[in-house]
Amino acid sequence: MKQEKILIIGSGLSGSLLALRLAQKGYNVEVREARKDLRKADISAGKSINLAFSDRGIKALTEAGIIDKVMSLCIPMKGRLIHDINENTFFSSYSGRGDKHINSISRGDLNAVLMNEAEKLPNLKIIFENECKKVNLKKNVAHFYNHKTGKKEQVKARIIFGADGAGSALRKSMFKQREVLFSFSQQWLKHGYKELSFPAGDNGSFLTEKNALHIWPRGTYMLIALPNLDGSFTVTLFLPYQDAKYSFKALNSPKKIKEFFKEQFPDAYKLMPNLIEEFQKNPVGALGTIKCSPYSYKGKTLLIGDAAHAVVPFYGQGMNASFEDVTILFKYINKYPNNWKKIFKEYENERKIDADAIGDLAVENFHEMRDHVANPLFKIKREIERKLEEAFPNTYFSKYSMVTFNPDIRYSQAFTVGNAQDKAFLNLIEDEVIDTETDLDLVLKLVQEKTQEILEEDKTAHLV
Repeated sequence: MKQEKILIIGSGLSGSLLALRLAQKGYNVEVREARKDLRKADISAGKSINLAFSDRGIKALTEAGIIDKVMSLCIPMKGRLIHDINENTFFSSYSGRGDKHINSISRGDLNAVLMNEAEKLPNLKIIFENECKKVNLKKNVAHFYNHKTGKKEQVKARIIFGADGAGSALRKSMFKQREVLFSFSQQWLKHGYKELSFPAGDNGSFLTEKNALHIWPRGTYMLIALPNLDGSFTVTLFLPYQDAKYSFKALNSPKKIKEFFKEQFPDAYKLMPNLIEEFQKNPVGALGTIKCSPYSYKGKTLLIGDAAHAVVPFYGQGMNASFEDVTILFKYINKYPNNWKKIFKEYENERKIDADAIGDLAVENFHEMRDHVANPLFKIKREIERKLEEAFPNTYFSKYSMVTFNPDIRYSQAFTVGNAQDKAFLNLIEDEVIDTETDLDLVLKLVQEKTQEILEEDKTAHLV
């Protein structure tokens, strides 16, 4: 067993998976978490309790040997069910490949599995209610406040990982201490989110389609709903904070809340008996993208997961990207055993470009989900893409498929090629060169040629 101590700040999804993998490899691991043990206390507070689990995350948990324990917690979602303002719906499949889907899973249930598996190992311990205040980079000492005792504690370790989310204490320490030229950006959307619910029907039945991600797109705002194992749905409203006809600031009375939902989401409103109570009780969450550089300091500390690259939730990749961090990190841990400086350098060289790409993709997908999924041009594009993926499963991949179902395709590649391909598609449809009845061999040829032209143009213009 490797005796050098590894400290992980944060027992969230990425921190727990990282701890499990390191302990499996024989390292002496200590995890410190600011919150109470989520397995014993409800800490959701109406925020972020549902996740979309897909292939990149599945790969990471397969490597950890726990995928079977996780898949039993999942509900497959085969596509988007779009709801218009007149209560009509249409289904948009995520892929033309029949076996491809994403999965709805509870954040708390998934985190509990990871922590339970981690704590089975004798060389790993998790300490709760220990909040990291700062990290002394020179001495590699983390300073904690123990909420149980009210005392301050210091922990020295050979390696310190910051898996402490978007508000990372390690990242703040790297920024403030000026031991390294540290770049940091944080961009907020003008929208916030509020979590609501559809309760289950009789005997745990689902009151609307179970195997879909539901979307009510309304231009400048939208509602989404994901299924839960107990028959309920977690419903999330994305709405401007203020300065709009409909905003969180404007919806300041039960009457206005009721009128808004009844007018804009009539079929959803019928399934929300607790709407007013939940709307007034649950907080408004912020939506932001974090980018920073470097991720590491002198082979002694490393930022991972949301601490390094928080993203907005609209590609369903926040958790999957954080899990993939662990996959990529272990590629280098296995390649350069115990050479942490080399491991961290190589990891960051690969990961930074992909983390930035998924951050940009997630913001793009916000506009697609909010504005475009009900657009006739977009609907034609999705139908042709579905047919292409069905006819050419080994040749054609939509941008969504590249991101969601192909962990061997890097996010940065999906961003560059996928955007060029989307542009090619929309140009060909708008110019009436292709439609849903065009021969698929011809469609594939034209889309590939046009995509390559756009990539070459972007390269010439130094955009890629």
